[in-house]
Amino acid sequence: MHATKAVRCLFAMSVCAALVAGCDSSTSPGVNPEIANAPDTFQYQVTDIRNYSHVNEYTWQNTGTAANVNQSTAVTGGSATLVILDADGVQVYSKSLAENGTFVTTAGTAGAWIIRVTYASASATVNFRVQKTT
Repeated sequence: MHATKAVRCLFAMSVCAALVAGCDSSTSPGVNPEIANAPDTFQYQVTDIRNYSHVNEYTWQNTGTAANVNQSTAVTGGSATLVILDADGVQVYSKSLAENGTFVTTAGTAGAWIIRVTYASASATVNFRVQKTT
């Protein structure tokens, strides 16, 4: 009976150790970026992601038909892409986040736009802002 308890205890400790070892804090920011999502302005920032692959999607209210996109990102490995869809689901913007600068979406339908950030084995610090054009 005592041997069985010891084996169970060792097994439980092994499982806990494996779970802790599986946690990689370097990708945690990729899971929880800092986001400010308000009508007509969307801001996104994440720092120090490493070898991160995931698609993050957000709904943003744009009362206009186009938006300015300001990208200020450092991609050191893999790729990161920003895609924006208008309220009808039509793609109005697609660009690598490695490209820095201010860009304009094509015209689309006002309403609930989708902002999609796609990471593929990315190591990066990502910062971008999307604002309704005036």
